[in-house]
Amino acid sequence: MKQVIAMHGWSGDSHSWVPWIRHFTHHHWSWQSGERGYGKRQEQMPFWQDDQDPIELQRRVVIAHSLGPHLLPDAVFTNATDVVLLASFSRFVPHGAKGRALNTGLKSMRRCLGSDAEAEMLTTFLTRAAAPLPPVGLPRGPIHEGLSSEGRQRLADDLDRLIASAELPLGLQATSRVLVVEAEQDAIVVPAARQELRDAVQTRLQRPAELWLMPGSGHALLVPDLLMRIQRWLDQLPGKR
Repeated sequence: MKQVIAMHGWSGDSHSWVPWIRHFTHHHWSWQSGERGYGKRQEQMPFWQDDQDPIELQRRVVIAHSLGPHLLPDAVFTNATDVVLLASFSRFVPHGAKGRALNTGLKSMRRCLGSDAEAEMLTTFLTRAAAPLPPVGLPRGPIHEGLSSEGRQRLADDLDRLIASAELPLGLQATSRVLVVEAEQDAIVVPAARQELRDAVQTRLQRPAELWLMPGSGHALLVPDLLMRIQRWLDQLPGKR
């Protein structure tokens, strides 16, 4: 069985995966999406389905965007054969002066939640996530449709989780195949954090991770054919990639 568990990032929801689900299911993948429940959708955390296929035919793939890997249970990674990290990070706030400035900005964002400044802060975040493209290209999500009171608290909790992030998910296995997809013009994940992720995966893994740099793309990775390219990469035999 070919399975995917996908996880959105901070302020997103599972609706963003709809085009991916359509494409992957057409290519005989079983897809489950994690959901934090920031808006009107129920919180949901999937796990791998029982698989009776021979072990060499079993594929369990994590696809996670930005904060997404840090929102999944370690057990999901423990059993994953492949991991695709989309505009993600191991440590979001780098060490040093730049990290201190970023940390101050993130704490300011947290204070905006639940205040009169919330809408402007979240709109600014979406604009930066989409840049250099306009935010109209982003899928509709909790920020567009309205936060629930529980969802607002989860946003605050997950912002704290983002600030505290310091390493790869502990469950990530050295034997997993890993694809790191970076956005060249990412205005959310700073260059030092992107480099730290590259270093972390190479240290953790038995075989080097594959790195794709998306030219001209921002944090949201609004690249029309990206999902098709990732599906083809996953469906190719490792020796032919």
